[in-house]
Formats: sequence, structure tokens, C-alpha cells
Amino acid sequence: MKTRAILSVLGEDRVGIVAAVATALAETGTNIEDIRQTIISSVFSMTMLVTVDEDRTPFEDVQARLAEVAETIGMQITLQREDVFRFMHRV
Repeated sequence: MKTRAILSVLGEDRVGIVAAVATALAETGTNIEDIRQTIISSVFSMTMLVTVDEDRTPFEDVQARLAEVAETIGMQITLQREDVFRFMHRV
């Protein structure tokens, strides 16, 4: 089963953020569909639309892997299913 999700990364800018996140996604078989990033006064912000291949890696395991990355690189990383994200951000 393929699950679309929104991944957000926020924290102090440093070298290797994109590489660390992309590596974890590749390890779990998660595909990056779209990516946006910006740096405002040394604060790094990145949002990705990803597709999690849950036949390969369950969604919760991808979240756990990203939590490990977040701790390692000192960033806040959140992964939410797209439908949950859209419901929570309805106007």
C-alpha cells in the first residue's frame, strides 16, 4: 500500500540536513515527490510530499526512523499522512 504524507523539518541551519533526511527516506523505501526549503535568518525549514511504501516499511517505522534522524541532527521532523494533514489544516 502506498501512503502519501507530508514531512516537515525545522531547526537551526547546518550542513547535511537534506542528506540525512533523504538517506533515511531511501532506506525505508519512501519516495520524495516534491520538496520545498527555505532559510530565514539561519532557521532552516523544509516541507516534502512523500510516498511511503507500506508494503516495504510500515508508516510508523518510517516515523521512528525519522525521529532517530531528528535527534541525531538536532532538528524537529514531523511526518503526517496527507489526509490527516489536510484535515488538520482545513479553514
